[in-house]
Amino acid sequence: MDVIGASYKPKLDGNGGVTFVPAGDRTVDFEKLAERFRDFGLNLDKAAIKDLNRIRNEIEYYYTNASPQVVREAIAKAFPVVSDLFALADENPALMLGDAWGAMLEVKETYERELAACRATFAPVEWDSSTLAAATFNCTECHSDLVAQADPTNTAQEGVDCVCRACGASMEAGAAIEHALQLHLDDEVYRSAKDGGESPLDACPECARETYLQYDDENACAACGFALEERCASCGTPLTPNDAWVENRDLCSYCGYKMSKDD
Repeated sequence: MDVIGASYKPKLDGNGGVTFVPAGDRTVDFEKLAERFRDFGLNLDKAAIKDLNRIRNEIEYYYTNASPQVVREAIAKAFPVVSDLFALADENPALMLGDAWGAMLEVKETYERELAACRATFAPVEWDSSTLAAATFNCTECHSDLVAQADPTNTAQEGVDCVCRACGASMEAGAAIEHALQLHLDDEVYRSAKDGGESPLDACPECARETYLQYDDENACAACGFALEERCASCGTPLTPNDAWVENRDLCSYCGYKMSKDD
C-alpha cells in the first residue's frame, strides 16, 4: 500500500502546531502507514486489510493465485476500515465512490452470510480449549476464513475436520487446529520470542504439531489432548514441551539426563 511521494514524519513546530519533515526517500509502505495512524492516535485495523495488501502486492509485482472468492473476501474484510476512513475525513463514501461503494456493500453482505453459515457448523463442538474456541479457522491453502466443519454434527474438538468453501480444500483436524492457533496467537508468540519468554504455543511432545498450549489456564495439546504434569516429578521445576525429558515426560530434561547417567 505505497503512497506516491516521500515518507514524512510529524514534528512539533514549537508554537503548538505540527509540521512534517521528510523521513528518508522511501515511499510510505503498509507498516509505515499503520505507524502514521498510531502517531495521530487513529485506529487502523491492520489485520482487516492485511490480506488485501498482500493480494495488491502480488498483482503489482507479478500475479496473484488468489481466487475471485478470496479477493472478494479481502475486500469485505477491508470494508469497515474504508468506512472508518471516510468517517474520519467527514466524507460520504457513497458520493465519493459512486457505483464502487454499492459493489463493496454487496460483496460485504454476501461474505458475511457465507461466513455466518460456515461458523454455524462449529456450534455443536464441545470445546476443551477456550483458546481454540475463540480462534478463527482459516484455510491452509488459500487463507480464506470461509472454513466449515466437514461434519457439522461432530461434537469432538479433536474431530473438527474442515473444508474450505472458497477453494474446496480439505483439512484434517490437526492441521486445521494448528493453523487456527498459529494465526490466533501470532502476536503473543512474537512478543514471547522478542522478550525471551516462554511461547504460549509449542510443538506437542505426543503428536509433534504446533498445538500445545500453555496460555491463560490451559496446559495441553489442542489437537490430541496430551497434557504434561505441571512440574517435574524430581525437582519441581515447571515443565514445558521444550524441557520435558523425551524418555519420561514427567521429568525435566536435566533430571532425566542425570537419572540416565546414574543408570
